[in-house]
Amino acid sequence: MKESFRQSMAWLHTWVGLIAAWVLFFIFVTGTAGYFQFEITRWMQPERPLQSALVAGDKAQMAELALNRLDAVAQNAEHWSITFPYRPQPYRGELRDFSISWSGLPEEGHERGIRGSETLDSLTGAVVQPVEVRETGGGALLYRTHYALHYLDRQLAYRLVGICTMLMLLAIISGVIVHKKIFKDFFTFRPNKTQRSWLDAHNVISVMALPFFLMITYSGLLFFTNLYMPAVKDAIYGTDPLATTRYFDELFEREEHQHLPVERPRASVTAMLAEAESRWGAENVVSLLIQQDEGEEPRVEIHHLRPTKLDRAAAQKLTFHAHTGELLDNEPDDERSATLKTQGIFFDLHEGLFAGIGLRWLYFVSGLLGCAMIGTGLVLWASKRRKKSTHPGFGLRLVDTLNVSTLIGMPAGVACYFWANRLLPVEIADRAAWEANALFLVWGQALLYAWLRNDTRKSWIELSCFAALAYGLVPIINWLTTDKHLGITLPAGDWVLAGFDLVMLGLAAGFVLIALQVRKHWPAIEASDQSVPATLKTQEAV
Repeated sequence: MKESFRQSMAWLHTWVGLIAAWVLFFIFVTGTAGYFQFEITRWMQPERPLQSALVAGDKAQMAELALNRLDAVAQNAEHWSITFPYRPQPYRGELRDFSISWSGLPEEGHERGIRGSETLDSLTGAVVQPVEVRETGGGALLYRTHYALHYLDRQLAYRLVGICTMLMLLAIISGVIVHKKIFKDFFTFRPNKTQRSWLDAHNVISVMALPFFLMITYSGLLFFTNLYMPAVKDAIYGTDPLATTRYFDELFEREEHQHLPVERPRASVTAMLAEAESRWGAENVVSLLIQQDEGEEPRVEIHHLRPTKLDRAAAQKLTFHAHTGELLDNEPDDERSATLKTQGIFFDLHEGLFAGIGLRWLYFVSGLLGCAMIGTGLVLWASKRRKKSTHPGFGLRLVDTLNVSTLIGMPAGVACYFWANRLLPVEIADRAAWEANALFLVWGQALLYAWLRNDTRKSWIELSCFAALAYGLVPIINWLTTDKHLGITLPAGDWVLAGFDLVMLGLAAGFVLIALQVRKHWPAIEASDQSVPATLKTQEAV
């Protein structure tokens, strides 16, 4: 009975994995890139200046300069905001500039007022014209693509991603059931054993990052629970266009506030900032908000840099009375229900926005292991069928084509996405869209090439060489087209830009290794007719 159950789980693991594998690989590649989306965006906007170490400025002086400017340009506003120069987290994109923003009171018949913002010189308060940067999808496009699938209707994409995510969760759970010697599998790898080596690689990679795979899959399902299971919400709030708004208003206890025109604080903002700096440290004071709601006291909120902790309540603020300077509130503003707090923790775990540089690299490596897990599973499936069949049919040929074009061609398309950023004319219309088009065009060409080539071994070698060339040329193209290349960024210590180019070279080396391994071992795979021991047959179904 137990063996029959495990065999059933092996069948389930094999087929639910195969059905969703190519979409899941795409989701993993683009989602993994999303952990460095801000750094990618900065590389794709080379017009921005190099980032040296952040020099702490006098925030009291900057606040005074900002208030003078807001007094001059933002009368009759519902809020004033001042952002001091800071780095959000280690190596997370560029430094934030010294800036101000405001939102005017809405005119009659309008829900929102006119918004405005300016970047200021931190020493003089003069308006600084922002650097003109090229239009680009940046890292945000890759991140959005991993759940919106770019060209598809959003609702359709969310549902498709949800189905694939659920299938992956089933594949993970059934895979754990199948591997009754899961800890032994973790330490077992037999190289140069053809089909057995693929099985061992799949097992080792799957167990190595199993907690990450479970977390990322389950938390991914929570993002669109109202879309996947709408019945309860629809029964209570209805299905009209405003039903969702009513639901979220009640869920998050959102209330409409009538804002009053902002006045310059009569109390000392310098003293407020000094109090915040004494509690948190000067480097953690990042912004200041001035606002007054009808029926409430005018207030000044000073905000803390979000710490690298898995706790949204840790993003503290201090609230002062704008005219007396009295401290009104110094507690974390998190009055959510336990359900929302739990959901928020899962969201933070999935996105990794709380993570510092070390943990984000761990997320990145785990994402790459997810790509490898899916890839080895697909190759193992095709290898088993190819070994059993002397004349592969249409189904196996289709899987082989999808495997090489997705596992190699799709990452090569990402490299060409970076190529397009550097090579497309800066003034071209819809530039960001054409960057994305480059990715999918290369992926599509790889699919067409693999099908017409009709030689799986040569397709793997040739497309791997192309992918290696595509990634290896990214730093060279960057060198030829900008002044933000390794010869400049490494001596300057700008590790965001230098790190990007170095990662591209590392990925190029990885694809070279794939090409060499396929060239070395594929003939042995074709010639091998060794039988696999019966004790491994159940595991090989994975």
